Amino acid sequence: MSDIKEKAALSSVFASAGLAVAKFVAAFLTGSLGLFSDALHALLDVGATVMTYFAIRISGRPADDTHHYGHGKIEAVAALIETGLLFGVAVYVAVTAFGRISGGDHKVEPSMIAYAVLIGSIIVDIVRSRSLTKIAEETKSEALAADALHFSSDLVSSALVLVGLVLTQFGYPQADALAAIGVALFIGVAGYRLGRRTIDTLMDAVPAGLADRVRAAVENVPGVAKVEAVRLRPNGASYLAEVEVGVARTLPLNRVAQIKARVADVVTGTLGDSAVTVATHPVVLSDETILERVLHVASAKRRHVHHVMVQRVGEKLSVSLDLELDGRMPLKDGHAIADALEVAIMDELGTDVEVETHIEPLDVQGLTGVDIPEARVQAIATALSAHAKVTGAVDDIHDVRARLTEQGIVVNYHCHVDPGLSIVVMHYHVDNIEQAVRREMPDIERAIGHAEPRPA
Repeated sequence: MSDIKEKAALSSVFASAGLAVAKFVAAFLTGSLGLFSDALHALLDVGATVMTYFAIRISGRPADDTHHYGHGKIEAVAALIETGLLFGVAVYVAVTAFGRISGGDHKVEPSMIAYAVLIGSIIVDIVRSRSLTKIAEETKSEALAADALHFSSDLVSSALVLVGLVLTQFGYPQADALAAIGVALFIGVAGYRLGRRTIDTLMDAVPAGLADRVRAAVENVPGVAKVEAVRLRPNGASYLAEVEVGVARTLPLNRVAQIKARVADVVTGTLGDSAVTVATHPVVLSDETILERVLHVASAKRRHVHHVMVQRVGEKLSVSLDLELDGRMPLKDGHAIADALEVAIMDELGTDVEVETHIEPLDVQGLTGVDIPEARVQAIATALSAHAKVTGAVDDIHDVRARLTEQGIVVNYHCHVDPGLSIVVMHYHVDNIEQAVRREMPDIERAIGHAEPRPA
């Protein structure tokens, strides 16, 4: 895209230079102030297009240590300089024209060369203006848009000068000066339009409604609870976008990362080429349950908890949970951790909430096990099947494994359960099987059953 912009700018330099030379020659031969003012305008265009060319080359450079957001604003700076030059030429031409009208002694001699130059200039201006406008829209280039405006203003000013020369030839000597005033007015209007747009760019103004479109698109991203801020900055042909969104505080980090990536994709899809920064803030959702809030507090404290029980005793809320801590830890240290967790939960739910923790040892080192003889494994499998039959809900004990560890025998097995059974009821029956087999075989430390839905 940068190459396209550079080629367009370079072709504008040659076109402007050719038109300026031709108009100055014609102005010298005819003595026309209107044609001279148009030549000045064309000369201004040469300087402007040269600035545009170098501005585009600079704007394509990547960000560096001193320009963290790239060099895109240089195009707007070049357009602002062109604005000042437009106003300067407009004032000069207007003052000269009024002086000639008041003096009334200057003679204009229209010639075929002047007509040919003006008609040729109009044709070139039409072609260049349309071409540059199209490329400026495709690349979002402020500098090329300014160039297109210059050529369109040249088109109108050349047409005014042409009319002035024709009227002068038919006996209206003041028509040339009046045409020059018309050119000055048109240059001034073009300068105002370009200046307003350029200042908007330098002030980071964005098109009306664009931020609302981005906000609406982000609000539709799954997982976004609220859009807290959308900030956009034009940066040459692209945008710099900063978006802040609220996400449920209970979400895991990988899910938050997915939401951020999706938000960035949506913003890029709305703005086109852009650099997007997404910040997320945890928010409390109105539908959070007490259990989710307790688990969130424990997660924030980086504590492992399970078997959370929430009770309502009249108007009072009671929460109890199992807290897993390193089994080698002294009780005083573990109790301090449990107290800190209880305080954090009360800060979350209210100081009148009753919170109780049951500390359980967590084996952080792991156990070393060896397979026990197959005959003993079969005996354990038979016992498991017998106790499963008593439940009336668990059957097909299979994939039984038993290993001897320093704490005793650890048994793992799979079983089938009615798929419609609730997890609470399933756990009750599997837990009863473990307790029964441990009573029968005291050297078993754990019997861990993996329940699977019974096949149809």
